[in-house]
Parts: sequence; C-alpha cells; structure tokens
Amino acid sequence: MTSLAFPNFKTHFSALFEQAALAIAPPGVSVRIELTRTKQADHGDYSCNLAMQLAKPLHKNPREVANLLIAALPASPYLEKTEVAGPGFINLFLKNSAKQQYLHYVSQSGEAYGCSGLGQGKKIQLEFVSANPTGPLHVGHGRGAAFGASLADVLAAAGFDVSREYYVNDAGRQMDILTLSTWLRYLEICGVHIPFPQNAYQGEYVKAMAQLIHQAHDRRYLHQPESLLDGLPDDARAMPVASDELLDKLIANAKATLGEDYAYIHNFVLTEQLGDCRNDLMEFGVEFDVWFSEQSLHDNGLIARAVEMLDKKHYLYQQDGAMWFRSTDFGDEKDRVVRRENGQYTYFASDIAYHLNKFERGFDYLIDIFGADHHGYIARVKGAIDALDYDSDNLDVALVQFAVLYRDGKKAPMSTRSGEFVTLRELREEVGKDAARFFYVMRKSDQHLDFDLDLAKSQSNENPVYYIQYAHARVCSVLAQWDGEVEALLSADTSWLSNPAELALLQKLIDYPDTIEAAAKEYAPHLIAFYLRELAGEFHSYYNSTRFLVPEIPIQSARLALIASVKQVLSNGLKLLGVNAPDKM
Repeated sequence: MTSLAFPNFKTHFSALFEQAALAIAPPGVSVRIELTRTKQADHGDYSCNLAMQLAKPLHKNPREVANLLIAALPASPYLEKTEVAGPGFINLFLKNSAKQQYLHYVSQSGEAYGCSGLGQGKKIQLEFVSANPTGPLHVGHGRGAAFGASLADVLAAAGFDVSREYYVNDAGRQMDILTLSTWLRYLEICGVHIPFPQNAYQGEYVKAMAQLIHQAHDRRYLHQPESLLDGLPDDARAMPVASDELLDKLIANAKATLGEDYAYIHNFVLTEQLGDCRNDLMEFGVEFDVWFSEQSLHDNGLIARAVEMLDKKHYLYQQDGAMWFRSTDFGDEKDRVVRRENGQYTYFASDIAYHLNKFERGFDYLIDIFGADHHGYIARVKGAIDALDYDSDNLDVALVQFAVLYRDGKKAPMSTRSGEFVTLRELREEVGKDAARFFYVMRKSDQHLDFDLDLAKSQSNENPVYYIQYAHARVCSVLAQWDGEVEALLSADTSWLSNPAELALLQKLIDYPDTIEAAAKEYAPHLIAFYLRELAGEFHSYYNSTRFLVPEIPIQSARLALIASVKQVLSNGLKLLGVNAPDKM
C-alpha cells in the first residue's frame, strides 16, 4: 500500500457491501448501504445495518443474513475482521497497518487534506446576511454571517464551485426612511427642529451621518419646515409621527423639497452604511464575491420582465387595483401582491426577479440563508421559481435562529437604552473574532443558540475555542522543542504507533474527510466544530500520557508525525470555521 493510494474507507467498504448484496439479494431488491462510525473501539471502526434491510426479502433472521453478507464480501487489504453484533449489525475492524500507513496520506495532503470531489464542480450561489443597509449589523446578523461563511467554505472543500453573494436592499421604503431620518438630523444641526418620527431610524449613527453631511456641505441642504410639513395634520406638526401613512407623507415632501439633492443624501447614507457593513464583515472574516444591487433589478427592467413572464403563464390576476401572484397554487397560505395599487412593485416582486436572475446566471443550485422569522417566505419563493419553469428543488433555504446573549448566567440585554440592538462589532470587541465565529456555529443553525459571553472569554478547557486552539499551540510547542524539519517526518515509520491512544487518534484523523462531506450534505458546519473538539480531546489525553521527545528516534519520529498531522487537521478545520490556529497561547 503506497502512501497516496488510500481510498475513503467508508466508500471502499460500501462498495464491497454493494457487491455482497448483489450476490445474495433477490433480483429487483434495492438497498441503501450506510456505514456509521462505531462509538466504542471494541465494536470496531464502522458498522453496517444492511443485514436488517435484507432480512425481510430473504425471509431470514438478520444475524443469518449478516453472516451471508460477510461470506460474500470481496477481500480488502484494509479489513482486519468483521463481527456480527446485536440484532444483525456488521462491525468492521480496520487493520492497524492501514491506519498507520494512512498517516502518510494525511501528512502529504497537508492543507488539502479533507477536501473531496463530492460536488463535482457544480456551481452553487450562496446568499447570506443581506441585511438592509440601514444601520449597523447586530448580533442576529452575526450568526447568519458566521454560518454562511463557514458553510460556503465547507461546500468549497467538498468540491463545489461556490459564489458568496450579498443582496443589497438599496431600493424601496427602508432606504427612504433612513434618508429622511438623516436629513431631519441634519436640519437639527442647522437649527431647524421638526418633531422626529418615532418610526424613523433613531440610532446615534444617523446623527453621525448628518454631522458628516453638515461638515462637508454646511447649510446647503437647509430648508425651512413649511414645505416638509405641507399636508400633514396640525397635531402631527407638534408631536412625533407614528403612523406609516404620515411617515410616507414626510418622505414624499422631503423628495419634493430637496429635488435633485434628495438623491445625494440617499446615495450618501447608502454608501456610508454599506461601507460600514463591508468593513464589519471583513473584520469578522466574512467576504463576498458579489454584492448584488436590488436597484439594478429596477434599472434593468428585470422585475417588469419577471412579472410579465408570470402574467403570460396566467399566474397573475388583478384585484383591488393590485396585481397578485397565485402562490396558493404552490402551497402558500395566501396569494401575494407583486404590484401595488400605486403601480410600485413589492419586495416579493424584486425577490422573484432576483431568483430568476440567479438561475439565468447558470447556477446549478441556490442556497438562501434566511432568519427563522422568514420561514413563511419559502413557499412563495419556491412557487414563483416553479411558475417560471425552473426547478424549485434546486433552491434550498437554510434557516438561522436568533442568538441570545448570557452574562453571569443571566440573559444579557439585547438592546441599549437608545433602543439599538447590540452590534456585531460590540460583540466582537468583547469576546474576540475567533470566539464569536466558533460560538455562532456550535449549534445547528435552525436551533436556538445561547451565547455564553463569560465562557467565550474564558481561558479554560470548558471554552471549546480555547481548548481546540490550545491543542494546536501544544503541538507547535513540542515541534519547536524538537527543532527538526517537519518534512523529515513524512518518511517516519508509523508502525510504531500501536497503543490505543495512538490508534484512536489515527482513526479520528481518518474521520475528518467524512465529517466535511456530512457537513456539506447537511448544511451543518457545526459538525466540524464538534469534530475539532473531539480531536482536541483525543490529543490532550495523548499529550498528558505520552512523552514525544524520547531517545528512541524511530518512536520519536512516529509520534511527532502523528501530532504534526493532528496540528494540520486542527488548522484545516478551524480555517473552515473562520478561526485562527495560533502557534502560541
């Protein structure tokens, strides 16, 4: 067995069981061959339940079928033995020599170890975060950012061609509200005080943008309040505006009063907030290949074209002056408006056009990452895709639940006195990027996440980030004490790695590619987090019980080769999660 000739063991044994099933199963019987990792070493390394699937069509006891399968298994150079366990499970034991020699494959693969061709280069467009550029990113956005970035890297490692995309909501009402909010704060700086709407944007960042405009342009955009308050009820002039109707009237008056200057303020606040968002995400280790403008869908006529396509296919109808999409035909709870009575397209119409554009760009699969509160949105989007004659099965939507912060065992406030959410930047400054990225992906994305701030900052074995990074640093320390050339370990005689702790570590390294493939198939980067913690645990136990720099050079080289590969896999896995692998701690 040469060092780079190793197959994926699970795939290899699955192929053998497929041949065995063909030898003993009745014609036309289909089976699904699944191998799982056993939890205890004395139960072998892998377990297969194929005998239980074949028991009924063969009219035999599962344990009897298991023995028939074992007899029909083709020979394998990697298999030590098989055992029938329980009601009919077949446990497989890898040869120790296979595990030992596999280490050369790990070390020679280096940074590429764990990568696979599962995705066959198929193109995936992954859209995530896509928060309105109307204020700083908050801790809820942070979880979606961490999950999306890690999922993208996991899918790329599994052989998919991934495009990371942020959909910029730069058109529509929310940007108008932010523009109005900033201009009203600007007027305050100029000495003109108009009651500030309660349903406008209240944050200090709005005042900061107004100050920047004033510093650059002084009183250029100053107008007296009469034109802005034109048409508003008298009581609305004296108290904060609270209704959407009155807020929309203020926006319309602002556009009329400012004329062409409105576009400048609109573009200024968009650029400021989008720039802040980009910087925040980059500091969080999250970058995008494409920032897609919603406004471009309007400018290029893509929304009108998508709506026209649906209309020609008779999926639209007129009611109460509005145009509706028959989304109930596709399992939605009610039909949805795509064009309002005033002729303006809805956000849903923009989303239809955007997903049409995604498919027209040639992606094989689309993945949207939504907040869990958007669960009801899935049916209408998939319905529109089917209505446009694309396959909605090629769109997956991953839901992300909110994260709840805890400090001193108590739920921490999620907003400040001003009513603003705790920002992602504030969280990162408190616990650090590495802890924030790791803690966000420790749970499956659609499960609630309790984020323990004290644990994230602690330097203890209970902190999984510290525990894993410390394992990496410990290996670096041993290799530094050795002071040899790591490349020399590639030729180490790994047959010296024979005690239970070493064999367990070897098997854990073997499990890494399977973990990546499972994480890719299930959209579950938390599986990488679990794996890394388990690998770190196996290593720490080994470290505490073993001397590495022993006088016997063959044994020393073998042990150093093992821990050097542990270091490599820890580094590879942490990189997928956006976490650093420090040499010292």
